[in-house]
Amino acid sequence: MKNGLIIINCVFLTVGTCGGPLLTRLYYTNGGKRIWFMSFLSTAGFPVILIPLFFSYLSRLSRNRNRNNSETAEKTKIILMETPLFIASIVIGLLTGLDNYLYAYGLAYLPVSTSSLIIGTQLAFNALFAFFMVKQKFTPFSINAVVLLTVGIAVLALHSNGDKPGNETHKEYVVGFLMTVIAAVLYAFILPLVELTYKKA
Repeated sequence: MKNGLIIINCVFLTVGTCGGPLLTRLYYTNGGKRIWFMSFLSTAGFPVILIPLFFSYLSRLSRNRNRNNSETAEKTKIILMETPLFIASIVIGLLTGLDNYLYAYGLAYLPVSTSSLIIGTQLAFNALFAFFMVKQKFTPFSINAVVLLTVGIAVLALHSNGDKPGNETHKEYVVGFLMTVIAAVLYAFILPLVELTYKKA
């Protein structure tokens, strides 16, 4: 059962990671202008996750009431987390929403190939943030990845006019480029922050 859930999760993650940027760019190419809408779709798991949490709360509430102990029934908590972990989760959620907005904004002005390469640089930023925040050591593989991705982004920046969509100005391209870089840095910060939060919890 557990392995099946992991496989299903990996399939959904693969389809979403590959298909998401393509569908987003298709939306913008066909005249879509709502950046907030695309960033909301990236974070759409937020309202959906409230449904199982609500049913979980109702289940715990009914179990406590079935014990015929009113004192226990009154103590059924809505939030099972400790307050610091709950606040950290809210902060991480808000940062993720901001990251999705920046990414959607950048993808509105960049082709998918350029955007994917820039987002790939989050590995380099992730290695740096993980080193400072959770004391993860550098390995030869992570150093190699950081160097190659840094060189790749530098080459891309030098030849930025070649893949610019025809209907976008140079200023829009540069803004999209910068927003996508900021999104990569922010997401690279979020991942070690989640690990740090779990360590401190």
